[in-house]
Amino acid sequence: MSVITLRANGRTYSIDVDPETPLLYILRNDLNLHAAKFGCGLGQCGACTVVVEGEAIRSCITAVGLVEGFDITTLEGLGSLYRPHPIQQAFIDNHAAQCGYCTNGFIMQAKALVDAHPYPTRAQIVEALQGNLCRCGTHVRILAAVQQYAEEQSKRE
Repeated sequence: MSVITLRANGRTYSIDVDPETPLLYILRNDLNLHAAKFGCGLGQCGACTVVVEGEAIRSCITAVGLVEGFDITTLEGLGSLYRPHPIQQAFIDNHAAQCGYCTNGFIMQAKALVDAHPYPTRAQIVEALQGNLCRCGTHVRILAAVQQYAEEQSKRE
């Protein structure tokens, strides 16, 4: 066990933990940040996606020791129920969720994409989201939500 210092959503936490523990477990069990979900445990479905230093990562396969001291953003760090982040609002506007299990991953992956590439083409959006799975079949709505968000962000610059 080691004391690991994490910065999540602007707050600093010190946790006594095995550095090899998956970040997802720490977020959910120790920090009570439940938006990132356990989907496959193999980094293949995207339900556990968080943003670390601007890059979307799979928290289920990332050891907590690897992200010590880095800025971690989870869905809880974007917006709130009463003041959703613009990407969350785009998902609401486009009804881009059915069961909602995958929504965290799509939102966090899309946020990282648009932050890094403010004017993504539809092809770039499709490519960036191809590692995220939705079993409900809302991919068309998800793509529309991400395009809406990207367009709105480009107008704000």
